[in-house]
Amino acid sequence: MQPLNSIFFILTTLLISLNPSLTHYLLQNAAVSCPLNFTLLTTLSPPPTSATSSFRCQYLRLGLRLLLADHLRRTSAFLPPLSTSSSCFNSYKNIFENFDIEKSCNITENWSAQGCLNISTRFEFEARVKSAELESLKSKCSEMLVGSTCSACIESIVALRGTSLGDEFGDNIIDCPAFASIYAAAIANRYGPEDSNTAKCLFYIDLVSVGKSSSRRRIVVVVVIVVVCVVVFVVVVVGLVVCVYRKWIKPRKRFRKKGSSVGFYGLDFSMEIVSLKEFSFDEVKVATKNFSRDNIIGSGTYGNVYRGVLSDGTEVALKRFKNLTVAGSETFKHELEIIASVRHVNLVGLIGYCTWETAFEGNHRIIVCDLLKNGSLYDYLFGSRKEKLSWPDRRKIALGTARGLAYLHNGAQPAIIHRDVKSSNILLNETFEPKVADFGMAKFTPEGMTHVSTRVSGTMGYVAPEYALYGRLTERSDVYSFGVVLLELLTGKKAFTTSDGGQVTLLIDWVWSFVQEGRALDVIEDNMQDVDPPKLMEKYIKIGVLCSHTQLYARPTMSEVVKLLDDDIPVPIIPDRPVSFVANINNLERSVSTFGSGPPATSSG
Repeated sequence: MQPLNSIFFILTTLLISLNPSLTHYLLQNAAVSCPLNFTLLTTLSPPPTSATSSFRCQYLRLGLRLLLADHLRRTSAFLPPLSTSSSCFNSYKNIFENFDIEKSCNITENWSAQGCLNISTRFEFEARVKSAELESLKSKCSEMLVGSTCSACIESIVALRGTSLGDEFGDNIIDCPAFASIYAAAIANRYGPEDSNTAKCLFYIDLVSVGKSSSRRRIVVVVVIVVVCVVVFVVVVVGLVVCVYRKWIKPRKRFRKKGSSVGFYGLDFSMEIVSLKEFSFDEVKVATKNFSRDNIIGSGTYGNVYRGVLSDGTEVALKRFKNLTVAGSETFKHELEIIASVRHVNLVGLIGYCTWETAFEGNHRIIVCDLLKNGSLYDYLFGSRKEKLSWPDRRKIALGTARGLAYLHNGAQPAIIHRDVKSSNILLNETFEPKVADFGMAKFTPEGMTHVSTRVSGTMGYVAPEYALYGRLTERSDVYSFGVVLLELLTGKKAFTTSDGGQVTLLIDWVWSFVQEGRALDVIEDNMQDVDPPKLMEKYIKIGVLCSHTQLYARPTMSEVVKLLDDDIPVPIIPDRPVSFVANINNLERSVSTFGSGPPATSSG
């Protein structure tokens, strides 16, 4: 054996001396095998064969978090060893053939070097977070994550992030918010990330076989072709008699079968990540008592919102679209895909939908969402609610709304601009936790775009000037609208008022005049209970003024707003406003498509 070792040593030395570059190449390619179980991902949710670049990136990012949860469960380590980076990256990018994940998704080989607060193991994670939040997460995420248990688990994750890890969503694939979800799936949940319910709840992965879906679609296509041929034959043979008879045929569904899923960006997308319940029209009629007027809790240009009770006793809000044209169907589809693509404790949760066509009543489009029993913020500030909100409740509403919008801008992929942030679109649950609602006018932001030029939509008093006058839409347009809402919370006054003579006064101009005179505290609503010390109240006023600044560059991002509201950080110097917003009010009224002295009536859910 000793002679053999000596021979091997001599040959190795000779190889290095003759061709160092070849030796370096061989050593570089002798990569350590990747410890991630990519088979688990492809089994739970096979890669979609026909999907856009954005969808593939979303699949890869969410799927990677699932694989890291499985790795954490097996090894107690969040990330694989750095020595396996090359091997893991090759397996990762080979999920999709001929797809450049570095260019399209900004995913590079050094992704495994990214992490959260230098946390590498479950024990370091547990030592970092607060014990109360950790125990709450373990308790609420331990059972099967379906329905209410899934919602409770997500709420505990959000609470833990906000207190122990920070709620900042970075550009990295694996950031602090991701670590909390990975830990919940790997350690807290007894079933683990390989369970389909855990994967769906925490990583939006659905146990749906694309192959089976494709087979079902082929069967449906064949059946539809056969049915069409038969119908044409009957029409030719029977003629007018058949046309009369068809008026009495039992109403038939047009879309997919009950229990199917809806993808992020459409009703017929092959990659079905988010599972939604499809309700029958009979179920909806029973839930709303046949759309009783007594069950109407809101209305708008789209139609009515009804309070309903499902067969299992769950109270829900049902948004019924009355515009049944092609444009109306597109509005329904757009809002459905927006809500389905996001999930956050401060955003209204989507439960399901209903699509139906009958011979006599036409098309029906209904979105089923969580019911928020405390109604909207507008109801408490200016509406029918008689009780006045205390300042702690108002502060909670402001912070929660800011976190929800920050998630839309920084956590969603691709980013989403709400476009209609106002007090009537902020709904409140029993503990006054806010949830941003009504995504009918929301816009996806193309990756790499600084702004979107689009037709102006929104509500008078809440629309940013650069958007109202020039159609230039950015994430800071939402920041402006949030600033107006924050000033409404502080002053108890509407976004704008009109005098008997037709003179318009914007809330932001009114508050600005007091701030300029050094009398910021004079704008606080009279008799507000449990206010903070004057210095803090003045800080909140300045945050509202900064967010609603007429100059786009002066406004902070929503992530910065969350830090200003939640941390002891001083407000930056507010730049001067060169011209009053009201100076361009005539142009504004011609630009904004929906406006009025008060917001359109909205739902309590």
